[in-house]
Amino acid sequence: MNAKRAAIVAAIMTIALVPTMLIPAAASAAPPGSAPPPVAEELAAGLTGPIGSVIGPDGALYVADRAGGRIVRVDTGSGAMSNFATGFPVTGPGGVFDVTFIGDSAYALVSVVGPEVGGNSIGGIFRIDDATHRTMIADTDTWSRENPPDTDYFVPSGLQYAFVPYQGGFLVSDGHHNRLLFAGLDGSVREVAQYANIVPTGLQLDGSKLYVAEAGPVPYNPADGRVVAVNVNNPVERTVAVGYSLVVDVEAASCGLYALSQGDSPGMVEPGSPGLPNSGELLRVNGNGTFTPIVTGLDLPTSLSFAGETAYIVTLGGDVLTVDNVAGDRHGTWGGCGGMGPG
Repeated sequence: MNAKRAAIVAAIMTIALVPTMLIPAAASAAPPGSAPPPVAEELAAGLTGPIGSVIGPDGALYVADRAGGRIVRVDTGSGAMSNFATGFPVTGPGGVFDVTFIGDSAYALVSVVGPEVGGNSIGGIFRIDDATHRTMIADTDTWSRENPPDTDYFVPSGLQYAFVPYQGGFLVSDGHHNRLLFAGLDGSVREVAQYANIVPTGLQLDGSKLYVAEAGPVPYNPADGRVVAVNVNNPVERTVAVGYSLVVDVEAASCGLYALSQGDSPGMVEPGSPGLPNSGELLRVNGNGTFTPIVTGLDLPTSLSFAGETAYIVTLGGDVLTVDNVAGDRHGTWGGCGGMGPG
């Protein structure tokens, strides 16, 4: 296999690994008299290989439970879970990767469900009509097959990993074809930008500025784990922060920008290998181009969402964690307060 497989595929392909126990994690101890450091606490458990997540218009967390073939609603107060939409196709590496909203309408991103991975479905962006029905809005699968990338690949459909609403449609990251797409509500699909082997993952939109998390290729060196900014109208990358392995998501809090590392690089492993267990980090993006770890010891996190200053972290093992008062220390944060759109 080609060494450019996306980091998230690495985690998915090892979903059969025995799950590890959740170990509460915290940053270093606070000085006497100061506020305690943020700590990750379990809100919910029992998901099956979840990937993307988003805070919905009702304030609940919606999670793309890839291996479960469903989207799950998680009450952010009680942690109670309920099926929001079911019946999505599931393959070894593919299924429903992400979920987002435009107004009150929910949309799902489905990818890597075709015959080359043992499936018989077509991936794309779907509007959720009710719990068991959905309507395809944009066929990103067929478009990707008919418009192959300029870089090496081995999955013709690509791997559409994350999406965010943008001007009558969605911006979509493809972590295998190494490009950004635009998929319109009218069904149109086009390429926004083609990149080298960067493995784009999570997205955060701020007006016409898009922040992109990049995992980088095997062996997932910290120098390749980045958050970059691009102008959608002129999508040349500008590095915002760099220095941690397997950066899989980027998200704005009420003050500042944050990222999620899946963990330490396992080195020169076979493509399809995840980060090391219990080595993931919630990272603050600093104004000087660096990251500061806020919470460490996370076990294979996959996505990050914010409601105010509370972070919601989804892990591949099926847990939803909360971290309160993440942005309590705002000194040195990147981006300041306000101005960020949903991601």
